[in-house]
Amino acid sequence: MALENRRDGIIPAMPSPHALAAERIRHWVLSAFPRGQSGIDYDHPAGDPGLFGPDSVTWRVHSDFPGMLAGGLCALMLQTMHPLALAGVWDHSNFRTDLVGRLRRTTNFVAGTTYASRPEAQKLIDRVAGIHEQVRGTLPDGRLYRADDPALLTWVHVTESFGFLEGFRRYSPMTLPIGATDAYYGEVRRVAEALGARDVPGTEAEVAAFFARMQGELRLDERSREVLRVLARIRLPVPMAGLSRDLFLGAGAALLPDWAVDMLAPTRFERARAAVASRTLRTISPIFRAALNDGVGPRACRRVGAEPSILDRWP
Repeated sequence: MALENRRDGIIPAMPSPHALAAERIRHWVLSAFPRGQSGIDYDHPAGDPGLFGPDSVTWRVHSDFPGMLAGGLCALMLQTMHPLALAGVWDHSNFRTDLVGRLRRTTNFVAGTTYASRPEAQKLIDRVAGIHEQVRGTLPDGRLYRADDPALLTWVHVTESFGFLEGFRRYSPMTLPIGATDAYYGEVRRVAEALGARDVPGTEAEVAAFFARMQGELRLDERSREVLRVLARIRLPVPMAGLSRDLFLGAGAALLPDWAVDMLAPTRFERARAAVASRTLRTISPIFRAALNDGVGPRACRRVGAEPSILDRWP
């Protein structure tokens, strides 16, 4: 804490409102997504750039916490609309009681494949691929599904990469330069293809065309609504859990493409809440960046001999 000279001696100076807000946000994030429990080594071997490296768009997009969390929730909303993709969650997970755990595992996978070394990223990919091999079953209408179906892997990947990129575009203080969007989609499909996805869109235009093709396969049925209800009741282990949930769920809903909004048919109140949440998160997002300047992205930068400040600018 800084010291301030006063006539009656030296006393601690009060932290600035910005510093207090940053400390509270840091406590919020680390309560919900604690570090050091994933077992992923981000520090070795020295010089290994991982799957993307310090000059990638991916390292910058994935370093923005508000956009990543809001984008991940947007992706979950989209994924509930695909009956075959949803079936694996419905039949093979405890999403009703451990949705926070699912979010944490997804966060660890994305962080590890983004910033860890190539061997560490490959271990994560192999582990998830092994889980996918065991997830299979039958829908009530008789259709078979399996989590390692290349088409389903592509759907899950595209919804996530779309959500993350739109979250960065909406909530990050950095502006995407020309060509960065296509570069991002071209980079992140490496992970999807390593998991077994095929025909993965690699540009913004290809993603838009993919969503247009997929709409005929999507449904908003009772299973979808149940998962959305569970998501709407999620309690993150943080202060003001309900307010935090509404902020990020609303900010995530604000990222949905128009065709998905039409399918979900939110009420006027839900639309207004999403708009307010979006504006609020956009306003406070720079404080998140200041509060979380020592995460896995900076560690990856140091592993390759780069200054962590590169994540705050384009190469």
